[in-house]
Amino acid sequence: MMEAIPYGKQNIIDADIQNVVEVLKSKFLTQGPKIDEFENKFSEYVGCKYSTAVANGTAGLHVAAMALGVKPGTKVITTPITFCASANCILYCGGEVDFVDIDFKTYTIDLNKLEDLLKSKPAGYYQGVVPVDFAGLAVNLEELKKITDKYNLWILEDACHSPAAYFIDSKGQKQFAGNGKFADVSVFSFHPVKHITSGEGGMITTNNPDIDKKAKQLRTHGITKIKNDFVCDDMKENGEYGGWYYEMQELGYNYRLTDIQAVLGMSQLSHSLESLKKRKELVKRYDEAFKPYADKIKTPYHDDGHAFHLYVIQVEKRKELYDYLVSNNIYPQVHYAPVHLLPYYRNFGWKKGDFPIAESYYSKCLSIPMYPTLTNEQQNYVIEKIIKFINK
Repeated sequence: MMEAIPYGKQNIIDADIQNVVEVLKSKFLTQGPKIDEFENKFSEYVGCKYSTAVANGTAGLHVAAMALGVKPGTKVITTPITFCASANCILYCGGEVDFVDIDFKTYTIDLNKLEDLLKSKPAGYYQGVVPVDFAGLAVNLEELKKITDKYNLWILEDACHSPAAYFIDSKGQKQFAGNGKFADVSVFSFHPVKHITSGEGGMITTNNPDIDKKAKQLRTHGITKIKNDFVCDDMKENGEYGGWYYEMQELGYNYRLTDIQAVLGMSQLSHSLESLKKRKELVKRYDEAFKPYADKIKTPYHDDGHAFHLYVIQVEKRKELYDYLVSNNIYPQVHYAPVHLLPYYRNFGWKKGDFPIAESYYSKCLSIPMYPTLTNEQQNYVIEKIIKFINK
């Protein structure tokens, strides 16, 4: 039998290993020079002004929500088809989460339904939106911002699936996920199944210097070492602060990335576009293979800017297909169970039937193997088994 084929897998090359080894031999393992270097390179990569490296994508979402001022009473809208962290980050801060159903074609938040919801509430009822670039498809943030500006909402872009993804704006220009031109702040993940991995890790990007400053402080316990920001004059000695002095000015967290992780992430970044090219080749082969079976397999919508973290098909008898693939050493995954139907969120009153497009999508969706080191032989095996199942 073919060796086990997961739905996603990291792509670690020899240069990645060598770069990590060099850091292990250096003076710094935690907050050394590689953090700034990684942040600067990532800013160049997505086209934003500022980046803040954090421990993981969830930490990034939490810090971003705090930096935007989410607090008890803050009401924020997101999509039900996402990992729960997109909503949890609002709850961590004491805020409240509402949902808008997904678009039938793109599986991302339905902007028409979003505006319908905003129109139905008094001005100022909601404070923000968390759009999710699901599976690697960048939400058209230009269109979203036209809506949020009317209702004075901020945008926290969950870009965990979408480094190098882009949409084409009204002027025909590519607008890359996380570039800060429309979203107030964006968050990426470097989990091993993502495009770029640092083991665990994440990045917050923005063009707003105040958000960037706040994010950097919150990831380090709320501590600042910037002398001009110190407020306790009675801690001065002989009229000045000591070289060791720092101030914890608010309650933050230990959400820091290490130099070891940063150098791996930076090394991954250097060959990420090559990996993206491979992902697009896999998509082309899947599309062509499943085209004759369009009445039984719904393949994902995509455009040239799609980054293809996932390749999600929709089929009837999804569980039977899942079980069949697992029995053949292929390990697909489901992304995602609708957040509003998770037991914790049902406690808020959400129930089946609240978001029918999302729930219909969930009943049929299956993420099949998609990663740069998937060989043609392995992909052919996956395709063969799926087609064999649907022709039963």
